[in-house]
Amino acid sequence: MIAARILIVEDDRIVARDIQHQLSRMGHVVVGMSASGEEAVRRAGSHQPDLVLMDIRLEGEMDGIEAARRIRDAQRIPVVFLTAYANDEVVQRASLTEPFGYLLKPFEEPQMRTVIQMALYKHASDAKLRMSERRYAATLASIRDGVILCDPQGRVDFMNRVAETMTGWTAAEAAGQPLASVFVAVDEETHEPLEDFSAVVLRSGAFAPPERLSRLLPRGGAAPAGIVVEERCSAIIDDRGELVGSILVFSDLTQRRQIAEALRKAQADLAHIGRLTMMGELAAAVAHEVNQPLMAIITNAGTCLQHLSQPHPDLAKTRVVVERIVRDAQRAGDVVRSIHALARRTPADPGWVDMSALIADTLALVRAELRRARIMVETDLQAGSPWVHGDRVQLQQLVLNLVMNAVEAMADPDLPERRLRIVTASEDGWIRVRVEDSGTGIADADVDAIFRALYTTKPDGLGMGLSISRSIVELHGGRLTATPGTPCGSVFDFVLPVSSGGV
Repeated sequence: MIAARILIVEDDRIVARDIQHQLSRMGHVVVGMSASGEEAVRRAGSHQPDLVLMDIRLEGEMDGIEAARRIRDAQRIPVVFLTAYANDEVVQRASLTEPFGYLLKPFEEPQMRTVIQMALYKHASDAKLRMSERRYAATLASIRDGVILCDPQGRVDFMNRVAETMTGWTAAEAAGQPLASVFVAVDEETHEPLEDFSAVVLRSGAFAPPERLSRLLPRGGAAPAGIVVEERCSAIIDDRGELVGSILVFSDLTQRRQIAEALRKAQADLAHIGRLTMMGELAAAVAHEVNQPLMAIITNAGTCLQHLSQPHPDLAKTRVVVERIVRDAQRAGDVVRSIHALARRTPADPGWVDMSALIADTLALVRAELRRARIMVETDLQAGSPWVHGDRVQLQQLVLNLVMNAVEAMADPDLPERRLRIVTASEDGWIRVRVEDSGTGIADADVDAIFRALYTTKPDGLGMGLSISRSIVELHGGRLTATPGTPCGSVFDFVLPVSSGGV
């Protein structure tokens, strides 16, 4: 049994004394007795009892129902009514004060014991529930995402502060409104209105997408205003498995995209510095290594000229000097080829690579760039194709170079469409990868020239990307070619050898 501190409010002193004795036998403590509603309110505030036994009819102007209302509003102390009058009107008025029980006079001690225990238990449960609700509300209020709770009909029940800021609605204004009126979402690119995500989830259940991107319009605003958000919505299911509502969580992608854009620019700057560094290292290596054979060639050429300027030149000696020139020239060529091979970099970490999966991963890396350029991507990647033995990083750089080359080729704002298509297929011990774009295309005269180092048709290009790409393909025993597309654009094809002894 739960022992409690109880305040008795009863204008019949004999009845009050009898109740006091019964409570003492039950193990409860009576903290005070009052005969009027006004005194009951004061004593409840000063003594803070665990429970109030309140007679409905009291001395003075304030009856027990009004006293119970004030006690509930001020201290949230549970009240059990004592009354000999239980007509509908009295019960209805008393019910508005949310009492924790009724005792009809005259009552027996077991009856009072049961009602008191139930009231104390219910009050403790209500207190736990209120604490849980406060923690729940504080948690939702503190997270950085917007949160909106809806009832089964899609009307707003709750909004946290972030949701208020992002939608322009206060929680009080939005309460009871359809979600579609508060959270106005349109397609990010076409600005076409979207069905509210809560309705999609409630209708489609497990088949609904886990998330979507949309543009959230400000209150009273119109496209293209608003912010791009990521929406996530889940249905709320009760203990009986019935749908009781939904929860929509959404986050502003503006800052995330700014960070991604800054990262992309930093990566591009780093790649640019890397290319310049590679060129500088290559130039320094050539200057250092080729200098000695070139000096030997110059010296021997001077000696040869001296021999030939004699009235009777010694052809045997001249032949020896010329042979030295040829030897030093061959040496210089060997040095250049050696440095060229070093610049191409042999596979540093060879292994088995699934080209279809690698292409999918590479497209995921540049998804933001493709979206920003409004390029439609089509893929036909062969599943279960043979794997390639090579350096995954270099092969990914190869695909990345070709994709970015296609993006740059479709930069013209007057293009009727921007389409990138990538296809993989295996044939006779080779895997073929085709990268097609609908850009400005390449001239027939440039088909071979574009693979030369430092050759470029772009105002800001360095002419290294396609050269490096061909070097990577050739390093792996394959071939890379380019042809003009039909009716426009360009097509890059590369083939790599595969082996049945792979994965």
